[in-house]
Amino acid sequence: MIDIDAYLHRLGLPREPPGVEALFALQRAHVERVPYETTEIWLGRSTTVDPHESAARIVSGRGGYCFHLNGALSELLSGLGYAVTRHFGGVQGSAADPAGARGNHLVLTVGGLPTEDNPSGEWLVDAGLGDAIHSPLPLIEGAYDQGPFTYRLRPSEAEPGGWRLDHDPRGSFVGMDFRKVPTEMTAFESEHVRLSTSPESGFVRVLAIQRRDATGVDSVRGLVLTRVGADSTSTTLDREGDYFAALADVFGLCPTGEERAILWPKLAESHEKWLATRENC
Repeated sequence: MIDIDAYLHRLGLPREPPGVEALFALQRAHVERVPYETTEIWLGRSTTVDPHESAARIVSGRGGYCFHLNGALSELLSGLGYAVTRHFGGVQGSAADPAGARGNHLVLTVGGLPTEDNPSGEWLVDAGLGDAIHSPLPLIEGAYDQGPFTYRLRPSEAEPGGWRLDHDPRGSFVGMDFRKVPTEMTAFESEHVRLSTSPESGFVRVLAIQRRDATGVDSVRGLVLTRVGADSTSTTLDREGDYFAALADVFGLCPTGEERAILWPKLAESHEKWLATRENC
C-alpha cells in the first residue's frame, strides 16, 4: 500500500470521496505540483515501474515520467476508491514517427463517474504527458480547450477500438494513442529500461523537466527554460545558481549539493555541444 495521506499532502489536497470534482482536483494538483522530469537518469540512478516505488519518490518531493507519474497516480486513485484502469499507449513525437501504442506511455482511464455531458462516466486521466492536458477529458470524441491549448480526442486509427489524443500544435509531441483493453505495469518494463538507458533515448540525451498549470506550461530542456501560454518566452540558464534557482522556484525541485555537483558539469557540457551543433548549421 502507498501512503495516501502523505501523497495527498504532497498534492495539497484533503481526502475526499470519489467524485468528478475531486478527480479534476487530483489531476490538476498532480500536474501543477509533481513535475515531469528525468533527473534520476542524469544522476545515474536506476528506477523501476513499480508504482509503490514511484509514489514514495513523489512523496519525497521528486517527480518522474509517465510510468512513474501515472503509475503512482493509479495507485492513489485506486486507494481513494476510484475505478481506474491502466492502458498500453504510445506517444507520437513527430509526424515522421509512427502512430500507435508502442509501449512508451502508460495511460489511465477512470470510470463510474457520469455527468450530464459525459453520461458514460469514463474519463481520460493523464498526469504523465508533460505539457499536455491539465484536467481529465471525457472519453468522448471532440475538441477540448484547456487554457491556451486545444486538444482533440477521437477513435484511434492505429489502434482499432482505442483512442487518440491529438496535442495542441504548440505541444512537444504530435499525439498519443492507447488501447482500450487494460494492461499491467509489467507491460512497460522493457520500454522503461530502453528509455532510461539507451544512448538513443531522448531522456538520456537531454535532461527535461515540465510543469503544467491552468494558463500554460513551463519546460526546461538542458539549460533552456521556456514558458508557453498566451505568449512564449525563452531564457538560457547558463549560470549554475540561476539553473538550480529555476528548478526550485518553477518546478519545486531542490537537488542536494551532491546531486548538483553531479548534474551541473553534465548539463554544461551537453549545452556546449548543443551550441556547437547550432553554430555548424
